Amino acid sequence: MKHYQIYTESAEETEQFAAELAELLQAGDVITLEGDLGAGKTTFTKGLAKGLHIKRVVKSPTFTIIKEYKGRLPLYHMDVYRLQESGEDLGFDEYFEGEGVTVVEWAHLIKEFLPSNRFEITIRRLGEEKREITLEPNGERCKKVCEELFK
Repeated sequence: MKHYQIYTESAEETEQFAAELAELLQAGDVITLEGDLGAGKTTFTKGLAKGLHIKRVVKSPTFTIIKEYKGRLPLYHMDVYRLQESGEDLGFDEYFEGEGVTVVEWAHLIKEFLPSNRFEITIRRLGEEKREITLEPNGERCKKVCEELFK
């Protein structure tokens, strides 16, 4: 499977890349985010929110599991880290097939519930500010978006 990589030198660059991706997204798109604590998953999501014209401040939904934001498209921001031992389906399909874009942090913990068409993004910390962002598109639409983004 083809993957795409970009290196960013600051949180602002990470947000800018995510905002550019957001402009190509449409309802029903799902993005999974993986990376260690502090890698930049929430920073990336803040960039998506900017690209979706969301005015509210985006914060990690660690204790609420799902936060919703209104913009050009709704943004459903999930942090499923706390679900790792429950194995519970909290109606994920309603979000994945909904009117907005869904971002799932720690997505490997609910892999069995994820749609097959999705953007899998891994963020690796290479230094204080430097990040390696790897994007793997799953499905034809995701591949086309990546081709557009990385041309």
